[in-house]
Amino acid sequence: MLQNCIEMAIIMNSTPAPATPVWQNLQQAIAATSGFKCWQDDQSEVASTLESQVRRYLRQTLETLAY
Repeated sequence: MLQNCIEMAIIMNSTPAPATPVWQNLQQAIAATSGFKCWQDDQSEVASTLESQVRRYLRQTLETLAY
């Protein structure tokens, strides 16, 4: 489990691939969740794009799960 989280974190920190319809739909689905909305409310700085917010949310969630 920990190895999977680490691998996902590495992927999330790599250079982003061009936006694909699947990634765009996934971002929208994540942004619609209550967990994402609560996380957004707790953030002091506002990211410029939905993609950067989703990436940061996923990164922080994976880091939390890894511990």
